[in-house]
Amino acid sequence: MPISTDLIGGILGFLFTILILSYLIGDNPFFRVAVYIFVGVASGYVASVILWQVLIPRLWLPTLSAIQTLSIPRLVYLLLLWLFVLLVFMKVFPGLSGMSRLAMAVLVGAGAAVTLIGAVNGTLIPQVEAAINYFDPKFAAANNISPLEIMANGAILMLGTVTSLAYFHFGARPKADGSMRRFVLVEIIALLGQIFIGITLGVIFAGVYAAALTALIERVTSMVTFVNDLLIMFGIL
Repeated sequence: MPISTDLIGGILGFLFTILILSYLIGDNPFFRVAVYIFVGVASGYVASVILWQVLIPRLWLPTLSAIQTLSIPRLVYLLLLWLFVLLVFMKVFPGLSGMSRLAMAVLVGAGAAVTLIGAVNGTLIPQVEAAINYFDPKFAAANNISPLEIMANGAILMLGTVTSLAYFHFGARPKADGSMRRFVLVEIIALLGQIFIGITLGVIFAGVYAAALTALIERVTSMVTFVNDLLIMFGIL
């Protein structure tokens, strides 16, 4: 009887699930083998994606095209890119790893700039706009929300934002006994912020726990279904 790819995939999924769940009895060689295989496969996949979707279409093929058309400005630009690639590969050699600092500095700087712009445009500005909407009567009317309800939600949101920011305010003055303490009003506001932060972290933990529990239920259900299908295939059930 030919073995189908679905059967092979089911066996591997069942096996790796058992290996990962073996961590419940403590760190063991079976769990480590599963982790090493996962890291190796993930590294190979990332390397394959970088090769076929970044290096070849965005570096190798443009270089060949620039050489064929003798485009000097484009060749200079691509040679700089090749130089940075070479400098990054210098990290492999301990004696030449210092040469890669320039390329790594450019990568870190560009990554930090992209992250900062993404945080401002994707998080900060939308959050400010969302907070403003809670004080906009037109927004309430458009969403069939009473003005009193939307003002109450906005007040709670504003209180949580201000008090949470106050919790991270570290301005303090020395007292007569040499200790550093903040103003009493700031301490009270920070205490309220600590309550909001605790509620937020609790909700996040609950969400992570629910997601992990859902994944566990899905894996156990998949294993039971696989074993049941395997027993039916061999005529045991």
